[in-house]
Amino acid sequence: MPLFKKRGRLVIVGNGMASVRLCEELVALGSHQRFAIAVIGAEPVAGYNRVLLSAHLAGEASREDIVLKDAEWYRSNGIELRLGTKVDSIDREAHELTLNDGTHLQYDKLILATGSEPIRLSVPGSNLAGVHVFRDLTDTQGLASLGPEPRRIAVIGGGLLGIEAAYGLQRAGHKVTLVHLMNRLMERQLDERAATHLCRAIEKKGIAVRLNAATSAILGDTHATGIAFADGSSIATDAVVFSAGIRPNVMLAKASGFAVNRGVIVDDRMMAAKGVYALGECAEHKGIVYGLVEPAYAQAKVLAYVLSGVSASYAGSVLSTNLKVSGVGVFSIGDFEGAEGTSTATLEDKTSGHYRKLVFRDDRLVGAVLVGSTADALWYRDLVMRPETLGAMRQSLIFGKAACLPLQENDLQKAA
Repeated sequence: MPLFKKRGRLVIVGNGMASVRLCEELVALGSHQRFAIAVIGAEPVAGYNRVLLSAHLAGEASREDIVLKDAEWYRSNGIELRLGTKVDSIDREAHELTLNDGTHLQYDKLILATGSEPIRLSVPGSNLAGVHVFRDLTDTQGLASLGPEPRRIAVIGGGLLGIEAAYGLQRAGHKVTLVHLMNRLMERQLDERAATHLCRAIEKKGIAVRLNAATSAILGDTHATGIAFADGSSIATDAVVFSAGIRPNVMLAKASGFAVNRGVIVDDRMMAAKGVYALGECAEHKGIVYGLVEPAYAQAKVLAYVLSGVSASYAGSVLSTNLKVSGVGVFSIGDFEGAEGTSTATLEDKTSGHYRKLVFRDDRLVGAVLVGSTADALWYRDLVMRPETLGAMRQSLIFGKAACLPLQENDLQKAA
């Protein structure tokens, strides 16, 4: 029985957060009815929120809590969902996919949403038993199988995912050491002082943090028993978790002859080739692979319009982070470090662990970083995104939205 009965066969390879959002956008536009849509997901479960994996690991969120759209949602919207299935190859001339179960699937439009894969450090012992990665639900279930007894676990990687893995494991009752190569945590999203506040907050939760730590080997004969560092020191562990970054999953695209750099190269319409598009963590737009949820969602909206025949283009995203990291509010956007020609204002409370830094250029807010209190994060984000100058509001901006509302209202009255 043929999979497609409608004209216009649309196949989406991948069922992660970008793919789910694209389907949602197509349904919102009613365009799911103009295509026969099939979603091919390599994982055996419906798309879920990766941001909540640490909460799931800690037992604070169930599997049902993190699912974005279940199989019934796809059925009710006429979308074919194939889980636990991989695409082995793409025949671009025949417009045909070969799946790992031997099925051949034709397409008129093809979307690559293959996401990323975790980086496993190439050090001796990296393939020992007891060495894990933390990227998807299967990884989370593997870590949960360590059992209820407290274990000594080292998490390698002090980025967002590594911190979240450490937090989830600590909440599950394990003794956790967070190991990071750099001199501060989340160096891509936080300046040094903000990272210091985050580090202190994490340590207060019972997680040991080891910075400037270059892993040289995983110790053990058949099972991981410790980590050796380049400075000659070592720590004992019962398990090791690699969370040292991700790389775009582009093997299928590369083998199929699409233009690939770090990611699948796309234009402003998210097009990689005629009739073929890519989005999310596997896509590279104007030399940038974002690897973040917010840009993926923006790309999904643009692509949904393009597929619906509506003119739309993706201009890129202003990088921002607005999350609870191990229960600590963290926000950053734009030029939060402060490049040449900028000025900064900071507000810091070491007792409470709250830190705020704003970066200005030509009477405009161009960057911000907050740790602890992030209630004004979206307001600061809007100010960074808008072209208007700050005027009298600049002097009070560091104190937050409440301090600036009277000044904003006064400026509006003058403009009127």
